[in-house]
Order: sequence, then structure tokens, then C-alpha cells
Amino acid sequence: MSEIQTTQVAADQSDDSRKAGFLQRKLPFVFLLVLAIVGVAYTNVSQQPLVGYWEFLALATGAVCVVTQWASARDKQARLRLVVTQALHWAAILVTMNIVLLSGVQSILPAPATSLVLLTLLALGTFLAGVNFLSLQICFLGVAMAIAVPAIAWLKQSALFLLLAAVLVIGLVMTFWPPHERPATPPV
Repeated sequence: MSEIQTTQVAADQSDDSRKAGFLQRKLPFVFLLVLAIVGVAYTNVSQQPLVGYWEFLALATGAVCVVTQWASARDKQARLRLVVTQALHWAAILVTMNIVLLSGVQSILPAPATSLVLLTLLALGTFLAGVNFLSLQICFLGVAMAIAVPAIAWLKQSALFLLLAAVLVIGLVMTFWPPHERPATPPV
């Protein structure tokens, strides 16, 4: 095999590994977005609050926040701070969700509204985590969850459903769009 062919094969393998790495980095965000959309769809069809589901999704979102930001924490102290701040952040969201579930609050809150309130809290927590990390993907996930709240409440209006579908498509496109690479500057 000539040197040019060997170089081309190595470049192709490097490109494939870069694409696989890119997809692997975006997979958690796609997974959470799909789980949120599934929760929205199930809530709309069943008209039942999904209390445990939204709490699980809050824990999963917190775990994704830690995992995706782990590499940016350079030392042990930064990683400990990341874990502690995210644990406190998501614990506050879970405590707030459980306050909504108290019997006194439930007596004035209709059952179909419970899931909407829990999803709103999850969306807020996700968006704030994205702002904290300056992460466009996490912020978008929070916005997509927030848009799902009125989509559930008014799903009979097809325009809002189409907006939710458009947000999903835009999120998937943003997730899988190749990153913009700057051209290499020639050495002087």
C-alpha cells in the first residue's frame, strides 16, 4: 500500500471516530428530549399525572449534566464542586416537585395540572443548569420541555402540536449538525 493510500485510510478512520465521538456526546441530550416528549405524549393520552416519571427524569437530567460537564472540570476539587452543586440544584427541584404533591396543594390543583406543573419545574431546572454551564444543548432541552407544557394543555390546537414537533426536529438537527471547524492557519 502506498503512503498516500495509507494516509487516506488513516484520515477516513479519524473522520469516522470523530463522527462517532460527536454522536456519543449528543446522545444523552437526544435521550432526555425523547423521554420528555414520551412523557408529554403519555400525559396527554392518559390524562393521569406521571409523578414518578418526572422525578426520574429530573434525576436523569442531573446525571446527564454531571456526565457532560465532567471533562470541563479539570481537577478533583472542580469535579467535587460540580457534583455537589448539581446535587443541590436537582435536590431543590425534587423538593419543589414534592411540595406540589402535598395533599394540601393537590386539593386545589386538578389532577391533569399536576404533570404540567412538574414538567414546568423540570424545564426550569434544566434551563437553569444550562445557563450555569453555558451549554446551548442543556438550555435548549429546558426550552423544549417548557414549550411542551402549553402543548399538552392545548394539544387540540394543531398549531401548537406542530410547534412541538418543530422544536423536536430543530433539537435533533442542532444535535447532529457537524460542528463548525475553523480552517487551519498555515505556519509562518
